[in-house]
Amino acid sequence: MKIESDNQHTLLDYDKSLTLIGQGRSAYVFRIKQTGKAMKVFFPEYMYIAEEEAEIYKVVQEITYYPTLYDAGSNYLVIDYIEGTTLFDCLTNGIPISQEVVRDIDIALQLAKQEGLNPSDVHLRNILITSDLQVKIIDVARFRQTKDCNQWHDLKKAFYCYYEKRYFPKKIPEFMLNGIAMLYKKNLLK
Repeated sequence: MKIESDNQHTLLDYDKSLTLIGQGRSAYVFRIKQTGKAMKVFFPEYMYIAEEEAEIYKVVQEITYYPTLYDAGSNYLVIDYIEGTTLFDCLTNGIPISQEVVRDIDIALQLAKQEGLNPSDVHLRNILITSDLQVKIIDVARFRQTKDCNQWHDLKKAFYCYYEKRYFPKKIPEFMLNGIAMLYKKNLLK
């Protein structure tokens, strides 16, 4: 894989056995063709996160709400490829989110806490619903932070106070959700 060392981490080339499926703040994510696995390759300045996230995946390895970790190196992870729809996509496309999904997310986070973790950075793009309505949580790199993160608590509160109301729109414009996410990134919502 070749990445241009500019501020945007421009992807120049990658192996043909991979399919690019996403880019986050710290890594590119690829599906490994002909397998049910994904590879997360970290940008050079975020390589330290690869080890941290691998260690966290090892802690939650037996919890079905999280992907299985297959391999890890100094700048990459190989985990289950999760075929599903993020909560973000559910909201922007008007796909209903059920109380069962919210309860399953709570259970997943409680199970991580029971393992001594502090789930942080749990947001709409890190939670997937599979075709058989199973919840999967990805991107666990910040599950050892010591500060309290209210993102999931706030999302759950909004679900019960607003989303469940008959009159509340089930389809929300992407720019609104991105605006709220930006407020969290800038620590303007805590």
